[in-house]
Amino acid sequence: MNDNLTHRGHLSSDSDSDSISNNSHISTDATNGNSEEEEEKQRLIERVLELQSTLDDLSKKVTEVKEENLKLKSENQILNGYIENLMSASNVFQSAWQKQTKK
Repeated sequence: MNDNLTHRGHLSSDSDSDSISNNSHISTDATNGNSEEEEEKQRLIERVLELQSTLDDLSKKVTEVKEENLKLKSENQILNGYIENLMSASNVFQSAWQKQTKK
């Protein structure tokens, strides 16, 4: 029985060393895989942050353009009113102005 225990113990040692050896391979492969996964994850995070920044910049630009558009529309309305008043006060444009307003 001692021989069996010793023999089993020996087999167990061999199995353990093989298991440790296999686990270290798996661990190395997993580490390499994890490293590549971490690098890919980091690249994706950087890309997401870059896209968020771009989106934020574009959103700000759209807001600026909308504000400028409203300002220009307001200025155009003022100028249009001013031109209409000038044309209605001028004898040269009086007949042309009346024809346009009737349409």
